[in-house]
Amino acid sequence: MQTINFKAMYFNKLTYFFIATILIFSSIGCSSKIEEKVDETPPNILFIMSDDHAYQAISAYGTGLNETPNIDRIAKEGALFTRATVTNSICAPSRAVLLTGKHSFINGKVDNVQPFDWEQDNFPKLLQANGYQTALIGKIHLDGLPTGFDYSMVLPGQGQYYNPDFLVNGERKRFEGYVTDITTEEALKWLDQGRDKEKPFVLMYHQKAPHRNWMPAPEYLTLYDDKDFTPPATFFDQETNYAGRGTAARTQEMEVDGEAMWGHDFKMVIGPNGDSTGFDRQLARLTPKQLVDWNAAYNPKNEAFKKAYGQGDESTFSTEKKREIALWKFNRYIKDYLRTIKSVDDGVGEVLDYLEKNGLAENTIVVYTSDQGFYLGEHGWFDKRFMYEESFRTPLLVRYPKEIKAGTRIDKLVQNLDFAPTLLDYAGVAIPEDMQGESFRKLVSGESGEWRDAVYYTYYEYPSVHMVKRHYGVATERYKLMHFYYDIDEWEMYDLKTDPQELKNIYDDPAYADVKKMMHERLQELRSKYGDSDENDKKFLDAYLEVVNRRRN
Repeated sequence: MQTINFKAMYFNKLTYFFIATILIFSSIGCSSKIEEKVDETPPNILFIMSDDHAYQAISAYGTGLNETPNIDRIAKEGALFTRATVTNSICAPSRAVLLTGKHSFINGKVDNVQPFDWEQDNFPKLLQANGYQTALIGKIHLDGLPTGFDYSMVLPGQGQYYNPDFLVNGERKRFEGYVTDITTEEALKWLDQGRDKEKPFVLMYHQKAPHRNWMPAPEYLTLYDDKDFTPPATFFDQETNYAGRGTAARTQEMEVDGEAMWGHDFKMVIGPNGDSTGFDRQLARLTPKQLVDWNAAYNPKNEAFKKAYGQGDESTFSTEKKREIALWKFNRYIKDYLRTIKSVDDGVGEVLDYLEKNGLAENTIVVYTSDQGFYLGEHGWFDKRFMYEESFRTPLLVRYPKEIKAGTRIDKLVQNLDFAPTLLDYAGVAIPEDMQGESFRKLVSGESGEWRDAVYYTYYEYPSVHMVKRHYGVATERYKLMHFYYDIDEWEMYDLKTDPQELKNIYDDPAYADVKKMMHERLQELRSKYGDSDENDKKFLDAYLEVVNRRRN
């Protein structure tokens, strides 16, 4: 009779149990390590910047002016920032702040006149040094060969809308077509063929549009022809001589009905001298087919205007007639502006689709912003420069599925000063101590609600085109204080809660005496924190006047 060794069987079962347990936990451990390794993969970065794209012209902001379904996708699947602002509302300085994470008076690019020093650190250089592939495609508006990029294809200066030249790694080449489409095509080409797909990338995909003079793509030349746009409530502010505001508002030269040019901006030859203000030179760039399409779209509309209003000599017109012409100008401006944005939105959709189709969307940070805000007829203006809300604020939408919940809304005072440190933070790269911005990574993920409660602003380019006075200022969530200087010495302060359109300067209102004192204290705190001073102002003024005078001579 066989003897059963129950003790041995029990021991064997116990041994198998322990072995199985070890294997299971080892498997879990391995799985965790694999997952941890995936989580540690550096994110790709797609930084999309347009030029002069007002937040009012992005449908995610709810103004109802136009539809931007592809840009809106970024907010729907990520975050919308409602109080993003710039430190200096003008093209080249804003881009220098983006790259360096430093105020204009620190990075040296205070206006469109002073040179930019590409030798200084910028965030793409730091990412490049840490294993990232870097590319810059489109508009940067900073002279010199961009540094920090493995590949660059940039427009010289402002660039052209039709058949533009690009500097491809410094070599000038002409491309036939429409600049927005070309920029998108080249960005997609680099993503698909121009990079090592084993490495993380940062692509700065920068559009020229909707910068002045707002020349639409061939397919959108007649978009909105069936629509009349109503201007903002403050469009006729000039009729009150900007009552409630100071000298700076009254003496600017950026009125749609006044400073915008018949040829360059409104795209027609008109006036006693047949003035086309150089627009004929832009049309000369068009191919025969492009010119045929252009004339077919604009000539009938231009002739209809001339039939109704003659050659635009408004001196004999009634006030009502002058208002009609002003509204015609507004509509010509806003339609062309929005037409160029339609092409930008199309391009955003193409690039987002590429990320989705190639499995890159989950691990790619997508940022959409503009170099600053823009006036779309508010106060009767176009352009930017002022610290008033429409040009001070800028659109900002960010998507990163790994960390940002879909539909997030951020109302804090984020600035373009924060882009560089934020992107370095996401990439796991140390943020240099001399960068002045802050990473908003924890803010947008919801990990932390702590954030600054005031931001600092400077503007230097005066006397110059548009004649916006030099000024600096501080803004909190509710109040704004500005000092206009050089050939005037005026302060303005606004309560954004009771006066969101900034129509009444309350600087000398006794009811706001305590607020005024507090805002002056905050202003001095930030000037000290960031290293600004009256001596800085004089230094940059002297340098600016020296360059301007040299050019005149």
